[in-house]
Amino acid sequence: MRRTLTVAALVAALLLPGGPTPVAEAGSGRPAATGRWSAEEAERFWTADRMASAVPVNPAGHAAAAEPGRGKDFDGIPSVGRMFVMKGGGAYFCTASVVSSPGRNLVLSAAHCLLGTDARQVAFVPRYTAENPQPYGMFPVLRDARGRSKVWIDPRYRSKGADLAATLDVAFAQVGPDADGFKVEDVVGGNRLVTGGPFAHPQVTLIGYPASAARPRLCVNRTTRFTSSDPGIPGSFLRIDCTGYPGGTSGGPFLARFDKRTETGDLVGVIGGWKTGGDTADTSYSPYFGAEVRTLYRQAAAGAASG
Repeated sequence: MRRTLTVAALVAALLLPGGPTPVAEAGSGRPAATGRWSAEEAERFWTADRMASAVPVNPAGHAAAAEPGRGKDFDGIPSVGRMFVMKGGGAYFCTASVVSSPGRNLVLSAAHCLLGTDARQVAFVPRYTAENPQPYGMFPVLRDARGRSKVWIDPRYRSKGADLAATLDVAFAQVGPDADGFKVEDVVGGNRLVTGGPFAHPQVTLIGYPASAARPRLCVNRTTRFTSSDPGIPGSFLRIDCTGYPGGTSGGPFLARFDKRTETGDLVGVIGGWKTGGDTADTSYSPYFGAEVRTLYRQAAAGAASG
């Protein structure tokens, strides 16, 4: 479990179908040339109006909530924001968070948010709100020399689909520097990835960006273990009861041991997995962060650190 992959093994893995997702330039069917997609380009493309018009990547996931309960809107924290993506000509978003890594340039979201060869113009915006869309700038999800987004998703999630591989609904993405040349973790901090822990945590901070809200949502509650009895969606997941988490919150972090001083915590889950995060807005789920997520993180961290 603790073995580090070699660079050669990582390169081979990235060339497999489970490697980074190809992207195309706006208005064309061709992959982007030589990995171009800078912070300046992202900021020109993702205007305040375009970001405001974006809808959840997976609107069929969480159902809408009539009234928030323990979940409350707040001003957000620097390490959590919206992940914007163009798919099929439409503007979409999910929630994502910064995960500490050697390259200081990784963000974490749900696999279903970043899946698809038509995903392009992908950018992470920390602490996004409607009133202040870019308080910490914008960080583009980089492309490699072949024009493929630097996104790491377990290949079994692609081959088996969102239901049969629900326990693998996790994605890491490498983001480039902001327009001033600073790395994302140096600007907003990062959360520590924790794997192999319990399903039941006495206190977890859940943060997500609801489609209908101008600001992100916060809830603190305990988690429990949920084991599916549906053979079409097998596996065990973390479950948390927090009201008011509709579409758009997918990819939002489960933060254990949240430190109010540093505004960071231990990443023990993301909204996703069981029916892409939950079939109601009042209960959310996460894949269990075990050996498979640790391996995926190591692949992403090594790949992102090497360029």
